[in-house]
Amino acid sequence: MKKILVPTDFSDNSRHALNVAAAIAAKAGSRIEILHTNTAIAYAPPLPEYYTPANFDTAEYYETAANELFNMKSALLDEKNNKDLEIITRVEEGFLHTSIRGVANKDTADLVVMGTKGATGAVEFFVGSNTEKVIRTAHCPVLAVPETSGEFNPKVLVLSSTLRHDQLPAFHKVAEWQKVFPFEVRVLYLNNPAGFDSSHDIEKVAHDFCSQAGIKNATVFISGNTFNEASSILQFADEQSADLIAMATHQRQGLSHLLFGSLTEDTANHSDIPVLSIPI
Repeated sequence: MKKILVPTDFSDNSRHALNVAAAIAAKAGSRIEILHTNTAIAYAPPLPEYYTPANFDTAEYYETAANELFNMKSALLDEKNNKDLEIITRVEEGFLHTSIRGVANKDTADLVVMGTKGATGAVEFFVGSNTEKVIRTAHCPVLAVPETSGEFNPKVLVLSSTLRHDQLPAFHKVAEWQKVFPFEVRVLYLNNPAGFDSSHDIEKVAHDFCSQAGIKNATVFISGNTFNEASSILQFADEQSADLIAMATHQRQGLSHLLFGSLTEDTANHSDIPVLSIPI
């Protein structure tokens, strides 16, 4: 985990996400890149006669953004545990999720850490949060950090999985994180999408995945709740006093996403603890 990208809009929520990224970087020896995106440009009218520059001073905007980024970086480096962190800052223009995806790809980020306030009702269905869009399109794992979550030092991680073979990369990623944060792992198998014949078969495959990936200290649990899988995951995480949820995502887009949705996005959107989405 060499590079961590942290988008910021200078809100308290994004500052909290930056602190989480710093906690990870300090232990993993990662470099942090703080990204601010000027989204006003993306929404500016295309015809100059309809544009009112008096309402948006570009030079003042970038000066303010540069000062905010400098202050965020300085405040982070002033903390004892962060004094050796390598931090760079960057300003881009455009839509937020496309900007994040582009920078993450160009700079080969290993992780995106971003705050989320979630979305509900019609907003969730038709638009979704920016965090959801990043989860859906980023080439690397995305850690969604709720504004209500506390200090990041996970002791218990819930890994929700269908235990299909394509899920194995998520187990490998969790094993990498476990080397940085020696947490306990609770593998949660939902329903029976892989068609196992017995609980014994489920536990065997889950333990085999953990063994192949190098995950230590893992326990397997089975849930048969088919009504609301996201709620089942969140309820289980609460029962286990988990600090972190990890899930693989197939990053459905277009009609497929509209029809079938994304369990990972739904979970991240409603969780009170950080959710690590792992693209497979």
